[in-house]
Order: sequence, then C-alpha cells, then structure tokens
Amino acid sequence: MIELVRGASGRSRFGLIALISILVLFALLLFAPPDGNERAQLWQFVGRFHPLSVHLPIALLIIVPLFEFAGRNRFSYLLPAVDFLLGLAVCAAIAAAYLGWSLGRSGAYSGPLITQHMWGGAFVACAAWACWFLREHPNPQVRRSYLFVLVASVALVSFTGYRGGQLSQGEAHLTEFMPEPLAGILGVGASGDPPANSPNGGPNTFYGARVQPVFSRQCVTCHGRSKHKSNLRLDSYEAALRGGKHGAVIKAGDPKTSELFHRITLPSSDDDFMPADKKRPVSAADVKLIEMWIASGASGTIAADAIKDVPTTSTPVVAEVTFKEIDLDAVAKERGSLAQQVAEIQKRFPNVLDYESRGSADLVVNAAWMGPKFGDAELAALAPVNERIVLADFSSTGITDKSANAIAAMKHVRTLRLMHTKISDSTLQAIRSLDQLETVSLFGTNITPTGLANLTQLHKLQRIYAGGQKVAATSPVPAELKDKLVF
Repeated sequence: MIELVRGASGRSRFGLIALISILVLFALLLFAPPDGNERAQLWQFVGRFHPLSVHLPIALLIIVPLFEFAGRNRFSYLLPAVDFLLGLAVCAAIAAAYLGWSLGRSGAYSGPLITQHMWGGAFVACAAWACWFLREHPNPQVRRSYLFVLVASVALVSFTGYRGGQLSQGEAHLTEFMPEPLAGILGVGASGDPPANSPNGGPNTFYGARVQPVFSRQCVTCHGRSKHKSNLRLDSYEAALRGGKHGAVIKAGDPKTSELFHRITLPSSDDDFMPADKKRPVSAADVKLIEMWIASGASGTIAADAIKDVPTTSTPVVAEVTFKEIDLDAVAKERGSLAQQVAEIQKRFPNVLDYESRGSADLVVNAAWMGPKFGDAELAALAPVNERIVLADFSSTGITDKSANAIAAMKHVRTLRLMHTKISDSTLQAIRSLDQLETVSLFGTNITPTGLANLTQLHKLQRIYAGGQKVAATSPVPAELKDKLVF
C-alpha cells in the first residue's frame, strides 16, 4: 500500500490524502458529535478560528462557477486556474470543517442547528473534493456530472453558511427586521411558542406576556429550539423550568439561589456572566421583572397582571452615564511602593503579571500560558507583590502543594484558578484564610470531599468549579458548599 502511494502522481496523492481527511471528519461527526459539554480550553481556542476560516471555501466555491462560465464563453485563459482553485477549496473546506468540529465539540454546543451546520460543512468539503475529482477525470461520461455537482456545491455552501449565520446571529437574523407585510406573505413568525396543549406560557399569562419576551430577546440565540448551549433551552416555560446539563436554573420562590438569576446579575467581566460573548446585558428593569417572577413562584399560568409593581420596559429610560476621571498621579503614587518589584517580575515573566486596569494598583497573574514551565519556584518569585494580587490563574502549570503558603499570602485574591495542577487538600487547608475569595477552580486536581470542608468559612465564596478528580456530583460535601459547586 505504501509503495502504491509513493508511486502515485502528485495529484493522486493529494486526492487520497484529502479523501482520508474527509472520511476521518465524518467519523468524528458520527462518533464524537457536539453534546452540550464544555471541554479542553485548547480545543476551544483552536476552534475560535473557525469563523475566520469559513470565508475562504465559500469565496472559492462561488468564484469557480464564475470562472467556468466566463472561461467557456469568452475568457478562456481563466479555465487553467479552475483546477488549482478547486484544490484550494478542498483544503480550505476541510480545515474549516475541522475547526468547526473543535469549537462545537468543546464549546458546550448542542441542538439541531449546530448539527446541521457541522454536517453541512463536512458535505461541502466532500462536494469540493468531488468537483476537483470529476473535472479532470479521463472518462468524458464521468466528467459530464461535474457541472451538476458544482451547482450542488454552491447550493450546499449557501445552506451551510446560512446555518452558520443563525448560530452566530440568531435564528431570525435574516428576518428580524423584515417588513411585516412581507413577513406575513412568507409566513415568517416568532419562535418560542409553548408546546401544544400546554397550559403554561400563554399570551395572557405573566410568563408569556412579560418573561418569555425577555428570554426571546436576550437568550434564545444560544438557548433556543435549534441551538442550546449546555443543553439549556429558554424558548418555552417547560424548557426553562427543566434546566440544562447542570440541573435546574430556576428555583421557584428563591431567585437568589436560581442559577439563571445569578448569571444575569454577575459583573459583566465575570466568566459566568450571561448573556455571554459580549452581548447586550439584560436591563435592570428586566432583571427585576425576572426576580419578581421567580420570587412569586415562577408560575407559568398566573395572569399577566397578577404580580404588582412590576417595572415597565415599554418606555426606554435614558440615563446620563458618567465615568470617573482617572487621577494618573494618584495611581502612580499608589503603585510606587511596588513599581520596581513589578517591573522586575514582568521582565522575568513577560505577559504573566499586569495591573488590573489603567486606574488600579491591584495586580492580575496569568501563568496558565506557560504551562509546566511555571512551577513552585516561579510562583515563589511573586512573593513581593502577593498582597496586591486580586486574580491568579495557575491552570495547567507545574505548581504543587509546596506553593500552598505562597498562594495563601495572596490575601486579596478574588478569583483563583488551580485547575489541572498537582495540588491536593493541603493547599485547600492553607487557603482557607483567603476571606476575599469569590471563585476558585479546582477541576482536574487531587482534592477530595474532605478537603473541600476547608472552604466552608469563606463567606464571599460564590463558585467552586470541581470535577475530573476525586470529587463528583454525588460526593458527600458540606451543606454550605452544595449550591456553590459546579461540575
């Protein structure tokens, strides 16, 4: 087999390698499809290049028919370039499809929309390869099918691109601002209708009249009928109450412990803030509306006017926004005592240590990109600035329990990420004095349920990201921590 490949022409080798790549891609879609679970950050990072990569195969598969038409009628000198363009389209389509799979598989995506888009991308790669193969086939009868396959490829890439637009911009991205007469003619309506025969969420209920419009406006782009990140849908009452992969997100009568309410009230800079991806935050009036609905029992049947004193959003409220002027001299003075130590650490570890903001003397540490090269000795070098660190990310680094005391010296740290390190319960025992800690990530470490008990006295702690180690969702943990654990 190897000798056969070696003896083949360059064109044959290219075709074989491309075909094998496409078959592997189909295997990935069959046996490892998107399932709503979030995975390795590296794959998410790689997958984020998918939106950039998709434009090249789209452009090429649209240019090729133009070259074919122009070359066969008047501009014959264009035809020799078509085979190269098709080969390039094959490579670009395969690369874009693999990047799309990386993003879909690792980015907590699920639903028919992402499935259709990914399969469409795989078939685009397959169709591009078929065009490349058929155009130069020695049998004239086989070549006759080339133009048909080319037209089908253009239709397929258009469909796949449309599905991609729905994923990124929402299902109604082409019809959202369609004039009403035209929308009526085409039968374009709003999505998110309640299930047939359901008594919940009707237009005369508080949920249907007040709450669902907020979800439809702010949430269903990622949590709708065709795309539901983290297996969460918010396009109907039943779906909202059912929750997602982590369980219920609405606890009737208790907005403060409802995950949905918690997420929309976090600071926009928080990793868990929703809506994600820098989308427009839920307005203060809508946040209050959702809070009052949950507090009243999160009913799907109470009348639209049953809850009194609900804030109205019908008239936009324009508030004057002012920004505090930064006193650069005061900031420089505040930074002065540690300026030299910060500069020395920045020189030793470029891009690891920086100030929290332009107007702050607090520091953030991001050593995750250094991986195993950043260990206990390197963390110890941060000692001169420990008390000014408010965020520290040591994910996937080489630190161990030897760094426990150094981490415990970061008295003002609010966010601490230790995932995929070699720390154990000893480190948790040391950091139980970090009374400013709000979020700690422990996924993939050697901690145990017993060790988690050290965190019960941290009253500002809101989230503990665990799993991937000796702590599971069914592990016995202190009652104070159960609502804070995220797996």
